[in-house]
Amino acid sequence: MSDLENEDQIINEPTYTAENIQVLEGLEAVRKRPSMYIGDTNTRGLHHLVYEVVDNSIDEALAGHCDTIIVGINEDNSITVVDNGRGIPVDWHEKENKSALEVVMTVLHAGGKFDKGSYKVSGGLHGVGVSCVNALSKHLTAEVWRDGKSYIQEYECGIPMYAVKETGESDKHGTKITFMPDDTIFQVKEYSYEVLCSRLRELAFLNKRITLTITDYREKDEEGEFITNTYYSEEGLKDFINYLDETREKLMPEPICIEGEKNNTPIEVAMQYNTSFSENIHAYVNNINTHEGGTHLAGFRRGLTRTLKSYADKSGMLDKIKFDISGDDFREGLTAVISCKVQEPQFEGQTKTKLGNTEVMGYVDQIVSELLTNYLEEHPKEARLIVNKVILAATARHAARKARELVQRKNVLTGSGLPGKLSDCSEKDPSLCEIYLVEGDSAGGTAKQGRDRKFQAILPLRGKILNVEKAMQHRVFESEEIKNMYTALGVHVGTEDDSMALNLDKLRYHKIIIMTDADVDGSHIATLILTFFFRYMKELVEQGYVYIATPPLYLIKKGKEEQYCWTEEERQAIVEKYTVNGKESSVHIQRYKGLGEMNAEQLWDTTMNPEFRTLRQVQIDNGAEADRIFSMLMGDEVPPRRDFIEKNAKYARIDI
Repeated sequence: MSDLENEDQIINEPTYTAENIQVLEGLEAVRKRPSMYIGDTNTRGLHHLVYEVVDNSIDEALAGHCDTIIVGINEDNSITVVDNGRGIPVDWHEKENKSALEVVMTVLHAGGKFDKGSYKVSGGLHGVGVSCVNALSKHLTAEVWRDGKSYIQEYECGIPMYAVKETGESDKHGTKITFMPDDTIFQVKEYSYEVLCSRLRELAFLNKRITLTITDYREKDEEGEFITNTYYSEEGLKDFINYLDETREKLMPEPICIEGEKNNTPIEVAMQYNTSFSENIHAYVNNINTHEGGTHLAGFRRGLTRTLKSYADKSGMLDKIKFDISGDDFREGLTAVISCKVQEPQFEGQTKTKLGNTEVMGYVDQIVSELLTNYLEEHPKEARLIVNKVILAATARHAARKARELVQRKNVLTGSGLPGKLSDCSEKDPSLCEIYLVEGDSAGGTAKQGRDRKFQAILPLRGKILNVEKAMQHRVFESEEIKNMYTALGVHVGTEDDSMALNLDKLRYHKIIIMTDADVDGSHIATLILTFFFRYMKELVEQGYVYIATPPLYLIKKGKEEQYCWTEEERQAIVEKYTVNGKESSVHIQRYKGLGEMNAEQLWDTTMNPEFRTLRQVQIDNGAEADRIFSMLMGDEVPPRRDFIEKNAKYARIDI
């Protein structure tokens, strides 16, 4: 059993029985409206089922009763989650007149989380987790080990196949859930090992000294062993910061770690300044990534700014500065993780991932102010490095402001101020408009000829745009291609307080489509554009406005028949269809390396026609991991990038 830092989190109450399971309402609408409960029925919703089950095990760990969680992706794409917690209660629930295990698995809003004596802090406080997973699974098996015995119950589409039954004696304790998602509900059938690994790694950092293991039983490595990863963190958020910043040049030898508690709300912060120009703050409440922010993030920013400003003023380092220092300046080049454990969190925002508890702002502000003040006084060398970084950021921001004003007030003489290269659409309703960011003037010309002028706009981009990961702010806003994107999209940055927040009020297109060649250079250009969006226009990505076009790789001709192929597998299948006695019968294969190799009609038919095209929506499933990967791919450090490429080479397309 692992030791928790805050002993008052450990529940010493010996009884965890049917009386602790409180029922709020029945399980009715989950199968009819699954998106209300798990977000969607696509890739994200499919993986969310696993998170719900794992979160139950994490809650046991937070309560001090579990230190090992094992996840398996089975050969048939079902999922198994095992923990060594207390085991879900199996005794009789008087109110529901059935076993407590059946209540937990089949009744919405039923669980120990609503009884404050069972769990002080919980990740999935809505209590819909495992019952939702059951409802959306074609088959689920729950096995429980507790009180020296083992129990089992199986379900089909959330309906019990039989009453809970005892299966024998056991000296183990814990719960094992195995479920197969219902393929009549989910559009995606296969689990991504990498996506699940990313979440388990994150949970290990957020909950130190808990071991999480995942095994993929669908694939073996070169030695014939099933692929397995184990995640364990001894120092929690400190290890998290070191992981996120492993490809950045650090200003200080060790991260600043802040840990405290206010009114039974444990708060942890780890932060590190580096030589980059971006702010990367990741905030969590009860292990939920609150990517829309909230009161805990506001409290951190307020405490950080006030404390650093006070120290800088007292040190006299700001005496020669002739302009104001803004809050953004104190956070440039800062990587931070904030984790709060809130007993009754109130979530708001578009995706219910914004913390609304007003009291938490004051708690975080106070703890950060007190402990950061102590750190600065005890580490004068590091304190001066931080203040010098802030002064450099303020100076660059001052220069960037002038460049930004050029973007926002550009070309008064032309009237509209739109880039000359932009071929706009006639439709004025942004929700009906889309813009293609096209690699090169040649492909841009073809796209202009092939598009539907009513709702499709074309903006050609010349060559590889600026790598914003390695550029200061004013350089970014001086870049011609980036200025063109800002003005074409109609968005602008900067408000009265000179914040870097993106203003989307005048966004002119609700589909922004990146269209590049299907070769190595095209992939590099797409990555540069995505890096720019992630660092400077993240709101567009978060609101689902950014897409990637998928032009075909091959055109296969057999007589008058023509077929396009988007993958190597499709090409092989079609060629085999035309192969007679081991010989390709007059089959012509054309490999498209560039968009310019297609004529306007072909480009429309394959890549731009909404009836037949395939667009890949860009989503941020894990902000912390996305931050780390962009930094690794586009930053200065070569060894981590080389390791990543070697590890993922099998997934790459190679052009010869």
